[in-house]
Amino acid sequence: MKQYIDFFISERQKIDEFCSPLLNSFREKAFETFSRTGFPIYQSEDYQYTDVAGLLKDDLGFYLNLLQPGINPHKVFYCNVPNLNAYKYFVVNGHFFQEPEKDLPSGVYLGSLNIFAERHPDLFLRYYNQPASQNGDGLTAFNTLFVQDGYVLYVPENVVLEKAVQLTNISAGNVDSLINRRILVILERGAQAKLLICDHTNDDKVMSAATQVTEIYAGENAFFDYYELEESGGNTVRLTNNFVRQSASSSVILNNITLSNGFTRNNYQIDLTGKRAETYLSGLAIADAQQTIDNFTLINHHASDCRSNELFKYLLDEEATGVFNGKIIVSPNAQKTEAYQSNRNLLGNRLCRMYSQPKLEINADDVKCSHGMTTGQLDEAALLYMRSRGISKEEAILMLKFAFTGDVLKGIRLEGLRDRLTLLIEKRLRGELIKCQECI
Repeated sequence: MKQYIDFFISERQKIDEFCSPLLNSFREKAFETFSRTGFPIYQSEDYQYTDVAGLLKDDLGFYLNLLQPGINPHKVFYCNVPNLNAYKYFVVNGHFFQEPEKDLPSGVYLGSLNIFAERHPDLFLRYYNQPASQNGDGLTAFNTLFVQDGYVLYVPENVVLEKAVQLTNISAGNVDSLINRRILVILERGAQAKLLICDHTNDDKVMSAATQVTEIYAGENAFFDYYELEESGGNTVRLTNNFVRQSASSSVILNNITLSNGFTRNNYQIDLTGKRAETYLSGLAIADAQQTIDNFTLINHHASDCRSNELFKYLLDEEATGVFNGKIIVSPNAQKTEAYQSNRNLLGNRLCRMYSQPKLEINADDVKCSHGMTTGQLDEAALLYMRSRGISKEEAILMLKFAFTGDVLKGIRLEGLRDRLTLLIEKRLRGELIKCQECI
């Protein structure tokens, strides 16, 4: 922790130099928070299996003011999703890769966080770092302290963004590095949009760590789909904090799929603040070797007549580790809440480990809530039946594993993405993973 405090003090001018003054204005409070709290405490209730300080203890380089990355992402990382009609953008080593202006609906902004702060200072100050700072988390403060750019999706009132948005995050250095990214999504009243984010590393031989803070605001009657796909390397550390705030009658889908990684920790905090808001949170993790995937979720029901549905599935093999820590809190004012939480896990052998803690805290009496968890291995009876029908053991195992992923894939509404993920998951389960940028 001390190395980062010293680095911030000594390099403050370089950190601020090419950033918007508004972005820089949030660093002082973040410095106070991080200096006071540090990184989240390892083996505490919420971080029992993720040692953030240990993961970031090495002397990792920062890409300060890297305005011109050494690659053309359009050629190196062209993520191809057939039939996906989308606006495509890149963030390279935490910096937005500037594109020619696209023909967008009136008032819509897609692009750099710094430019958004300059063009729309009132909106920036109204939304940037609001739930993140209220959370008081040291990891979020660390990101706010060092982040130099990011990506913004802003859709004004009653505008429907017909085309999806695809953002590719790239870690593209040839030395060990620490990258800090920021994503800000604002949908005003009645707005609609869909965002797909793909995470990639350019060189699996170097250590690449990334912190990412995502803030999503869904106004009254807004509809938003948010999909994340991680295909990184074994030397990657990915630490994300995701904050979602929903107004009345809004609908948000969040879907996270991890196909390959090193160590991943995803935090989700969703606040349903208006009546009849609904959220659907799902995740699929496929891990082997010594990979770790830790998902922590908190859904707060603050208003009545809201609905949340949460599903996380893990397919683990070899010496992989999976963690699910989920909590749903229903406040006294949240009568007529419907909240469902489910965690299902499939283990390939006795060496992999799964730790699951689903929780409900209900402070209202007129609700429908449930939570559950199962962890086990493939159904031997189903395997025997399939083999008796002439299917090889290897193919039967593959078919059962793929069927296990179906519930998560079914929740994807983005045209073309479900089919693409079907192929990628099948390749992954066969041990033939092809990264989406290779499939042009």
